[in-house]
Amino acid sequence: MNDPYPAICDYEGSDYQGSFWERGGRAYEDGAEALALRRLLPTSGKKLLEVGAGAGRNTSRYSGFAEITLLDYSRSQLEQARRRLGDSPRYRYVVADAYRLPFGPEVFDGATMIRALHHMQDPPAALRRVRQALAEGGVFILEFANKRNLKAIGRWLLRHQAWSPFDPAAVEFTTLNYDFHPKAVAGWLAAAMFHVERRLPVSHLRVAWLKRHVPLGLLLAAEGVLQHLGRAWLYTPSVFVRARAVGSKQRDHAGFWCCPACDSLEMEETDDGVHCRQCGRQWPKRDGIYEFRA
Repeated sequence: MNDPYPAICDYEGSDYQGSFWERGGRAYEDGAEALALRRLLPTSGKKLLEVGAGAGRNTSRYSGFAEITLLDYSRSQLEQARRRLGDSPRYRYVVADAYRLPFGPEVFDGATMIRALHHMQDPPAALRRVRQALAEGGVFILEFANKRNLKAIGRWLLRHQAWSPFDPAAVEFTTLNYDFHPKAVAGWLAAAMFHVERRLPVSHLRVAWLKRHVPLGLLLAAEGVLQHLGRAWLYTPSVFVRARAVGSKQRDHAGFWCCPACDSLEMEETDDGVHCRQCGRQWPKRDGIYEFRA
C-alpha cells in the first residue's frame, strides 16, 4: 500500500439498510445468508464480536450468544441498529476501525465478519486484529465476495472483462469494493492463525430473472440444497467460511478494552466512556454508543 494507513469505507449517513436490503430486491440474498449462518454458527457462546455490523441486519441471528458487540465505522449505522435492537444489556454498540479494534486480547469466543471484508484495503491486517480479540478455540464466521464465480468466469472467457477470475490477486471493481480469490483468503486466514473448518458457497441463484419470476420460498429451498451439496464448489459470488482460532496465546489482561491510539490495556470505563490511563485519551460514550474512531 502506498498510503501509511489503509483507507476506510465509510457508510456514515447512508440509507444502505433501506435502499439496498429492504427496497433493493435482496430478500433472496438475505435469506441465503441466514441459511448459511444457521449451518455454521455454534449453538451457544458467551461473547460475540460482529465486525461490520452495520444496521444490525444479522445480529438477531446470533441468538445462541449471551452478549454481542456490534462494531462499525459508521455511528449512523449503529444508531439504526440500536433502534432496531434496543438498549438490552446483551448488546454493546462500538464505533471503531477494524484495523484498530479497541478490545483486549482473547475477549471474545466468537466473531463474524459478513459483507465487510470486501471493503478492506488490507484484509490480512483486519483478520489479524480479529484473531487477537478471539480466545483460542473461538469460532470466526467470515463472508467474502468471490472473484472466481461463474458469471466472472463467463465474462472473462467471452473477453468482456480484462481480469482473470483465476488470478489470486484481488480485484477492485469500484472504489474500496474488492473481490477476492478463495485461495488468497485461505492464505490470509492461515497466516492470522485460523484453522478453516468449513467453506460454504452461498447465493447460487443470484440471477435477476430468477428473483423476479421464481417464488422466494422455492429459491431458498433450492439454495439450501445447493449449499449442502456444493461444499467443494466455490464458484458462487459469495463464500462463507467457518474458522477456528488456533495457536497458543497468553491472556495477560482481564480487561475488555484496549486503547486504539496507543495499544495500552490500562483502560478505565465510566458512564461517560473509556479513559486510557497511559496516553490520557478519553473515548466517549454517547447515547449508548462507544466511540473509538480516531
